[in-house]
This record gives sequence, structure tokens and C-alpha cells, in this order.
Amino acid sequence: MDQLLRLVEEHGLRLIERPGPSCGGFEPLTSTIRLAPGMSARTTCSVLAHELAHAVLGHAPTPDPTTRARQEQRADEWAARLLIAPGAYAEAERLRGPHLASLAFELGVTVEIVTAYRRLLVRAHPLGAD
Repeated sequence: MDQLLRLVEEHGLRLIERPGPSCGGFEPLTSTIRLAPGMSARTTCSVLAHELAHAVLGHAPTPDPTTRARQEQRADEWAARLLIAPGAYAEAERLRGPHLASLAFELGVTVEIVTAYRRLLVRAHPLGAD
């Protein structure tokens, strides 16, 4: 969490805790990341990393569902790279097997972040590419 808070500060972002329609949000006009109160530590870290990704990647709100889906996927993948070390993922998979929720618990992130990390692994090592 300390690393995330440093990145928030380094990027000149403001962090607020306030209920909203989702667990978090990024408002580019005010450089503000919103986190919902009362989330678990692993959800808070995952949501903060995801919203930080939107800020760092320069995402702006859009009505286009295709662009929005692409932004969400990229934000999850950016957060996954930040929050999950390759060795930690390998160890978690050795201990817990392939079950997403178990891996998420072991790694201290949400299932969405583990799913994004797996997408990155598949892209880096496609099946049959040796």
C-alpha cells in the first residue's frame, strides 16, 4: 500500500474516500481517485492500483463501450504488473493450484487482478509457442 500511496503523490493525484456507484473511480479533471469506504485491504489495494493506472495511462471517461472496455482491461493489467511479482504468482499457484479466488487471497489482490495477470502470462507465453 505504501508504494501505491507514493505513486499517488508522485503523480500529483488526490485520494479521497467516499461512497459512489462503484468501488473506485478516477476523475481526470480534478486528478482525484475515489475509493469507497469499508473495503478489505486487498480490495482497497487492487482498486487503488486500478484507478492509479487510469491516471498514469491518461484514460478519460468515454461513452464508447469498446474504448471503455479496453481502458478497463489495460488498467487491470497495469495494476496486475504492479501488484503481482512473477515469483509470488508461481508460488501461489504451487500452493493453491489454479483456483482464481484462492490465488487472489494468497496474493492479496482481487480476482480481477489475478485474471488480468493471467492474460499477461498468456500473451507473453502463448500455447504452442516454443
